[in-house]
Amino acid sequence: MKMIKKMLVFLGVLFTFSILVNATQQEPQKPIAQELLEEKLINDYNVYAVPMPDNMNFAGELVPVENPDIRERMDRELLVNTYWQSNGLLLFKRANKYFPIIEPILKEEGVPDDFKYLAVIESSLTQAVSPARATGFWQILKNTGKEYGLEVNNNVDERYHIEKSTRVACKYLKNAKKRFGSWTLAAAAYNAGPGGINKQLKRQNATTYYDLLLGQETGRYVFRITAVKEILSNPKKYGFNFTKNDLYEYIPTFNVLVDEPIVDFNEFAAKYNINYKILKLHNPWLRETHLNNGTGKEYLIKIPREGYYKTGLGQ
Repeated sequence: MKMIKKMLVFLGVLFTFSILVNATQQEPQKPIAQELLEEKLINDYNVYAVPMPDNMNFAGELVPVENPDIRERMDRELLVNTYWQSNGLLLFKRANKYFPIIEPILKEEGVPDDFKYLAVIESSLTQAVSPARATGFWQILKNTGKEYGLEVNNNVDERYHIEKSTRVACKYLKNAKKRFGSWTLAAAAYNAGPGGINKQLKRQNATTYYDLLLGQETGRYVFRITAVKEILSNPKKYGFNFTKNDLYEYIPTFNVLVDEPIVDFNEFAAKYNINYKILKLHNPWLRETHLNNGTGKEYLIKIPREGYYKTGLGQ
């Protein structure tokens, strides 16, 4: 009996030893250098609350952040856009390239400069197409584009034309401002439509955007614009670090007037020492490989100035 007990004890020790050996083999200890690196990363990474600016305005109209619900909604958009760092950096980069095109048009049209940030939240300054088929920097619907004088078809779609679509957006916003009396409500109407905003103003017996209870998208809309304005205007304050060389470059162009069909854009581009890709990058409103133009309409096609592109490399 004693012999059996000793044997069982021995087997138990052996089994425990085997488990410890296997565990050691399966989970090797981390090198000290790796542990130190992980500890450093943890210590260096911090997430901070974003302080609310004392005075915030959109298009010169104050945001009433002293109201608790307004403060919370504004805080949300500042946090979301501050800590979506990759997207934030892309917005800084693209703004440097495209704001010089948009800003003069807003000024000429008498629309506050702050509306360039509406284009930022609509499309992130890309030629985006929404599920509803709203298109371009300003996310213009097909019928709206046509109503305001843009050519929209399979061959030419001027919603992709930055200058022309910016002017259409300005006209739309000025009409909304005339109807509602404030730029803030005009911005909300750009998202929900004038009819939608008018319906809610009457239904809720309200006179301002900030007094309305709206659906999530329109309810966040002006706050998103204002948050992006605040962050893009104060990069260091919100932790964005970059140099001028990190930003995307505005590329100077000149216009070529065309009043007849173009059979092949490859041949057309070659006349100006560029390729098809570069021609389309600067003229995304040209939707096919050719230009129909059976009516002799005058179009201005942008050509980048020499020295900004090199083609034919890597052959």
